[in-house]
Amino acid sequence: MASVYDCSVDTDLLTGFRLAKVSLDRSELVVLPTDTVYGIAADAFNPKAVENLLNTKGRDRTAPPPVLIPKVETLSALASDLPLVANQLAAAFWPGALTMVLKAQRSLDWDLGETRGTVALRVPDHKITLAILEDVGPLAVSSANLAGQPAAVNAQQAVDYFGNKVAVYLDAGASPKGEASTILDLTQVRDGEPIRVLRKGAISLDRIRSVIGNVELEVE
Repeated sequence: MASVYDCSVDTDLLTGFRLAKVSLDRSELVVLPTDTVYGIAADAFNPKAVENLLNTKGRDRTAPPPVLIPKVETLSALASDLPLVANQLAAAFWPGALTMVLKAQRSLDWDLGETRGTVALRVPDHKITLAILEDVGPLAVSSANLAGQPAAVNAQQAVDYFGNKVAVYLDAGASPKGEASTILDLTQVRDGEPIRVLRKGAISLDRIRSVIGNVELEVE
């Protein structure tokens, strides 16, 4: 039977929080609430755990998971060659529903899949997941769903997808937004190329345009 912890109950929250950390240390998977949709999480620096995440979702290494971080200040530790507009977007929308694909620091000892030297980063706007990130560090987190299926917007949907393949489910009720994050590719901006919109999501393109100024936005 899946281990589900009701985060509205203090004792459940404390137990779930503790067991989530233990499970992540053991290369196991945890389902977390976020401000967008529920996510399935693994230790970003543990290749075995990341492989387990991809296999559980039914995805291969060509679809590396994003990495959730606890605060804006972590951005420069994981990404390199940051364009000014990346910092502007982070200041405007983090914590929040914006994922930015950036060039990864070459010194990082991790294996998220076939990233081609990039990493997708986001600071979620959810106090429970932020507390875990502050405690354990960056996590590889993909939407809680099987490949090709809708993302879970509550814990029960995630349980239906994954069952006992996930060690701990943290149930914080329905996702506040119920819509996935907007994903922007900023890897070529410093070379004069536009920001590419990889996925439209909870943050509108109009709001993004209000921040990026003269930088071109390319919608695929």
